Amino acid sequence: MGLIRQIVEAVRGTVRYKLLVLVLFPILLVMPIALVLAIYWGTHFTYEQLFIKVNTDLSVAHDVFVRIRQDYQDQLRRLAESYAFRTALEAADAAVIRRQLDALKQETGFSYLHVLDPRGHWLFESSGVARRSLLLRKATAGEAVSGIEIFSAADLQRESSWLAQVARLPLIETPRARPSIRIEEDRGRMIRALYPVQDQRGKLIAILDGGMLLNGNFRFVDAIRDLVYGTGSLPAGSIGTVTVFLDDVRITTNVPLKPGERALGTRVSDEVRTQVLDRGQVWIDRAFVVNDWYISSYEPIVDVNGKRVGMLYAGFLEAPFRISLWRALAALVLMFIVLVVLSAVVAVQGAKSIFKPLEDMSDVVHATRAGRSSRVGKVLSRDEIGMLAQEFDAMLDLLQERNRQIEEWADQLESKVEERTAELQRKNADLRRTIRLLRQTRQQLVVAEKLAALGELTAGVAHEINNPAAVILGNLDVLVDELGPAADPVRNEIDLIIKQIYRIKEIINNLLQYARPQEYAGYIGEMDVNEVVEETIKLVQQLRKSLVFETELDLRSTRKVKINRQELQQVLVNLIVNGIHALPPEGGTVRIQTIDWEDKGVVVRVEDSGYGIDEDELGRIFNPFYSTKGQGEGTGLGLSVSYGLIRRYGGNITVESELGRGSSFFVWLLAEPVIVEDDETIAEQLQAIETDSEFGKDIIEEKV
Repeated sequence: MGLIRQIVEAVRGTVRYKLLVLVLFPILLVMPIALVLAIYWGTHFTYEQLFIKVNTDLSVAHDVFVRIRQDYQDQLRRLAESYAFRTALEAADAAVIRRQLDALKQETGFSYLHVLDPRGHWLFESSGVARRSLLLRKATAGEAVSGIEIFSAADLQRESSWLAQVARLPLIETPRARPSIRIEEDRGRMIRALYPVQDQRGKLIAILDGGMLLNGNFRFVDAIRDLVYGTGSLPAGSIGTVTVFLDDVRITTNVPLKPGERALGTRVSDEVRTQVLDRGQVWIDRAFVVNDWYISSYEPIVDVNGKRVGMLYAGFLEAPFRISLWRALAALVLMFIVLVVLSAVVAVQGAKSIFKPLEDMSDVVHATRAGRSSRVGKVLSRDEIGMLAQEFDAMLDLLQERNRQIEEWADQLESKVEERTAELQRKNADLRRTIRLLRQTRQQLVVAEKLAALGELTAGVAHEINNPAAVILGNLDVLVDELGPAADPVRNEIDLIIKQIYRIKEIINNLLQYARPQEYAGYIGEMDVNEVVEETIKLVQQLRKSLVFETELDLRSTRKVKINRQELQQVLVNLIVNGIHALPPEGGTVRIQTIDWEDKGVVVRVEDSGYGIDEDELGRIFNPFYSTKGQGEGTGLGLSVSYGLIRRYGGNITVESELGRGSSFFVWLLAEPVIVEDDETIAEQLQAIETDSEFGKDIIEEKV
């Protein structure tokens, strides 16, 4: 903002800059817009071309995938129609047929190859039955078919234990993949082809059943990749990849996981799975593949039953294209900067030759304003600006003469103005002092009236409530005595009423103690604060029956203080219990520390590891009836009464808290108490104590 303000001020202060703005504004406005549009269009066009290419790559990969599947069916057809096979089949020569099947498996890469009878049982080998599927039913009907089938682990084991072992693939945790509880993939994706063998009359006599397992079949995906991403189809640094998925697991791929290792067992990202497998749509976009971004294309693979069982992927690494795009955009931005700078230099030089006389006049004006005598002097230009410069010098000469005359008159008035000014300053100072005194007096009167009214009102209400409570308690005792055993069915309710009446009396006593503390002042004696702390810890141990907490003591104070023992213990119990209630349900720690407060007394620090107090509530926690506990769990008088007890002896209670880190209460006790009786003395001593408290806290932090 400061730089922008300086530029605006510079433009307003000189005609040259205004002219430069008028000249450069169209350039600075149009060219950035053109640059942004060029960057946007270039980026958009580049990625559109990449998406078109990867879409074409996917189409080619799909066609190759379909062609390979058809090639396996053709291989079965050539074998079934060969003279040697038919001759051996008619002769039921198992050895010849097995040699022909083994030779075809070796040549084409079939994972298994069987000759079936019309009922689907294996011929010429140990007993076995072909896997039942829609393809087998079509082949039994005399139709040559091929398609994708998913073989379970049991199906693979029935064919060959080796196939079951090859198909088993441990799953690798993959970034951005959909969460899954599976740890391995033991199913197999099979390209299965069946060809019916018929006699001369068209009767089905046998079926050739062959399948190629795609799990871990690198030759299959590498062949597709070599056809899709031939030499020179991608820039240096980019790699073309093809993957076949079983569901969302890569079962055969040439995507690298790390140098020399393929990403078998990794899974596709969740957004791709959702669009391709769940919705059956083609994905053409950027995608996170294993560990990098690729320009990617995915399409669903459907099995013979029309169910989406996996995906076919083709894509290439995005980074080389992205780097090339960034370089082109950087060159465009650099060209834009050079053009802007060149335009600015030309405009500045032109403006300088035109407005040099005006700048000289501006310098003269600044010098005159600073009290220096200066003139434009001789101007080479003979145009309107040159004439203006000459007339400007003549006007300055005339003004200088007029100024000399004004200064003479000003000297005569200066003494009179100084006298009147001094008189007005004295009167203004007196008026400000009077107003400040009135405000202070009014504030003190208002505070005194409020405190008096609050004390009278609180005491009156407390006495009015105390009498009916005592009557209720007395009559309740009479009622229990009269009823005797008849009161047993409602004994719990009677005990609850008595407990609540005593709670009312406790609230009334707190009210009276807050409203009239001088009537409740106890005996003052010299005592060891450490002993009082240790006794107080014993009193709160009963809370362990319902709450989980630990206490830590760090008692270092050596001084003794004069205070009423029961009142100090009441304050400490209140602070420690509040700290315990502030702990989380799973428990925490309340730490009590004592330390000498210079030569003035002792500081007691009660620290908890609870939730802390919000900054907005810190200023209200010592107010009477203010409580952060639930309805019926507190009166809101504990801290206010404790605060009043400590201040009565000239001390103070301060607090520090941070949400999520806990709270610390500091009790500042004077060794020699100063009994405070009126409101004015309370305010003066509190201010002094708070100033010393800030200094004392620094001492505590250093010693801790």
